[in-house]
Amino acid sequence: MVYLLRNQIPNRPPVKKIKIFLASSKELKPEREKFEQEIYRKCKAWFDRGVFLHLDIWEDLSARLAPDGSQSEYNKFVREADLFVLLAWTKMGMYTDEEFEQAFGQFQSNNKPFIFTYFKTADGVATDPSLDVFKQKLSDLKHFYAIFNNEDDLWNQFNKELERLEEVAFVAFRREEKPTTNVNNEGANIKNQFNGGTFNNPTFN
Repeated sequence: MVYLLRNQIPNRPPVKKIKIFLASSKELKPEREKFEQEIYRKCKAWFDRGVFLHLDIWEDLSARLAPDGSQSEYNKFVREADLFVLLAWTKMGMYTDEEFEQAFGQFQSNNKPFIFTYFKTADGVATDPSLDVFKQKLSDLKHFYAIFNNEDDLWNQFNKELERLEEVAFVAFRREEKPTTNVNNEGANIKNQFNGGTFNNPTFN
């Protein structure tokens, strides 16, 4: 019996591998486990679309000694990711914050990974000041984070993001130079400037 790899099956699109890095602290283990299960189910659902979702979480990564420390090895996975998902609840861990910085720096350079941040509702649980500091950082970056109540709510929100990205083949947010339009207003009665294809407060004589 001959087994064919999926890329060799006639009339099937080639597989597009999407790398997802999930960053969070130990306190959100149930959410990470639920997230991992749903990603696996999504892989099966999207098999015929030619999309494979590869999830990296710190529990699955090697803890072997590295010249620059284990975290430096984790950061490589962050920089190679297509999607970066950060979860937080009562605190912002030092390593999670570092992973965000790695992801954001990579995004500024290459428009990837796309970054999603989710904060679990505290529900009266005491929070560490590091959480507010990080939220302020996101505010300064003009980045809007999402709030989730439980693992099901988290997945429902992220699943919608996946569906949106899949519709555009995971190439959303691509930076393009905005075309400019020059209008010669010499001798015209339109007293305004034409910027980017729209008239701002035109007056006619």
